Amino acid sequence: KLLSPATMEDDVSLKFHRQLLSISENLVAEDVAALKFFCTGLLPRKKLEGVKSAIDIFDLLMNETYLSVEDTFLLAELLYRIKCPFLLKELGYTQEEVQECLPEKGRVSPYRQMLYELSENVTNEMVKNIIFLLQKDLPKRWATPSALDLLILLEKQDRLSENNVQILEEVCMKVSPNLLKIINCYKKAKEISVCLINFLELTDQLDCFQEYFNLGGQNLSNIERCGGGKTDIVPWMLFTHHKLNKFSETVSFFLSFLQKQKVYKMDGPHRGFCLVINNVKFKSSERRGSCKDAEELERVFSWLGLNVKIYTNLTSGQIIKVMQTWQRSQDLKDRDCFICCILSHGESGAIHGTDEKPVSIHTITSHFAATKCPQLTGKPKLFFIQACQGTKRQHPVSVEADARVPESSSTQQSISLCESIPEDADFLLGLSTVDGCVSFRDTQQGGWYIQALCRNLQLLVPRGEDILSILAEVNDDVASRDNNGAKQMPQPAYTLRGKVIFPIPSDPPPS
Repeated sequence: KLLSPATMEDDVSLKFHRQLLSISENLVAEDVAALKFFCTGLLPRKKLEGVKSAIDIFDLLMNETYLSVEDTFLLAELLYRIKCPFLLKELGYTQEEVQECLPEKGRVSPYRQMLYELSENVTNEMVKNIIFLLQKDLPKRWATPSALDLLILLEKQDRLSENNVQILEEVCMKVSPNLLKIINCYKKAKEISVCLINFLELTDQLDCFQEYFNLGGQNLSNIERCGGGKTDIVPWMLFTHHKLNKFSETVSFFLSFLQKQKVYKMDGPHRGFCLVINNVKFKSSERRGSCKDAEELERVFSWLGLNVKIYTNLTSGQIIKVMQTWQRSQDLKDRDCFICCILSHGESGAIHGTDEKPVSIHTITSHFAATKCPQLTGKPKLFFIQACQGTKRQHPVSVEADARVPESSSTQQSISLCESIPEDADFLLGLSTVDGCVSFRDTQQGGWYIQALCRNLQLLVPRGEDILSILAEVNDDVASRDNNGAKQMPQPAYTLRGKVIFPIPSDPPPS
C-alpha cells in the first residue's frame, strides 16, 4: 500500500521523537545540567532556566532550528561533549564520525569547552573552598552548588566571559594551581586565533598569495562565519568547508617559508612498547609510593596505545639483561616508538639496582642506539627516570629522597646529562631532577615528577601538544611544588630531530 507524503512525514517525525525520548530516558540529572551548560550562548538564558529535563532542551533546540529530523549533529556533538557516546547510535552516529565532523560542524565554543573541562577537574572540596573565597558575592542562602552552577552564576554577574577569565585564574591559583593549565591553554588558543585573523588580513595585501591561489581579487579574510559573526575564538570549525580548505592551504603555504619541522610517524597499527622498571625493595630501604607511580604509568601509556611491560625489583645485573633482551627483540621493528621508565634510587648519571649497585644511564640508553638496535632506527626512543642524581638531602614531612647516601658521596664525580644519551639521533631522556640534586617522592601519592608527567600527558595529548611542550609543563608543575622547603627541578635532554606527538586516543583519559 502506497503512503501519502504527509503520512510518510508523520512517520519520520514520530520515529525522530521516539529517538529523542529514548535518549532523554538514558540521561541523568548531571547530564541534563551539562547539556544546559553547553547550550548557554546558543539558547536564551531565561528559557534555559526553566528546563527540567532533556526533552525540554530538545524542544528548545528544535524551536531555534538547531535540531531537526534532517540535522541532528548538534545533539550528537552535545552527547559527545558530555561523555555519553553510547547514545550516539540513536542518531546514527559513531564516536569516530562525530570527532571527524567537529572541525567543520562543531557549534560549542572553545570557551564553553574550557569551562566544562575545568568543572570536570574541580572536586567538591575545591567547590567549598571557592565558595569561601567568593562568599561576599554569592547568594546568602544557596544550596550546595556544583562547579557548573558556580560558573553560570559568575557569568550572570558579568565577572566571567570569553574575554575575561581573571576571576577563574585568581581562585584557581589559591585553590589548585594545576587548574591554571586548562585556562592557559584556552588563552593560548585565543591568541593563536587572533594571529590567524591577522594573517588572513596580511594575505589580502600580498600579491604573491593572490597569484599563488588564483583568487581573482577575492580577499581570504572575507570568510563566512557561523554564530552571527561573533568575534570570540575563531577555530577551524567556524569556517565554511570550501573556504576552510583554501585557508588551510594558505596557512600551509605560508608556514613552509618559516619552518619545516619533522613530526615522527606515530600512526602505525602498533604504537610501541613501554618498559616500566619499578625498584621498591632495597637491602637497606623501601621506596614507598613507587607502586603508585608504576600503576599510573601503566594506565596512561596503555591509554596512549602502548604495550606496557612492568618489571619489579631488579638488580643491576637484571636491569642490563632486560635491556639486552629488548635490544634484540624483533617485535620493535613494526612499532612507532620505544619508551622506558625507571623508578629507583640513583646518583649522578646512574640508577641503582635493588642490590644497590649503580648502572649508568648511558649504558641503559646505548643499548638502543642505531648500530646496536637497528629495529628502532629513525624512531623516537624516550626514557623517563625517577631517581636522584645526587646525595644532597632534605627531610620534609612525608617526602623521601630517591637517593642512597654512600660512604664515598663526598668524592662522587658529577656526570653531564648529555653524556647519558647516545650520540645517535632520536633519543629523549627525561630526568626527574638536575644533576647533583635529590628527587622527591610522596610516600602515598608517588614521585612528584612521574605524577606530573602522567597528569600532563592526559591533559595535553588530547590537545595535540608534542612531548617537549608537555615536559615544559611538567617542569613548571614540579618546580612550583614545595614541601617544607623541599624543591625540585626536572631536566630533559634530547637528540630528537622532530616532534613526538601521540595520536589522540578515542577513549577519555584514565584518571
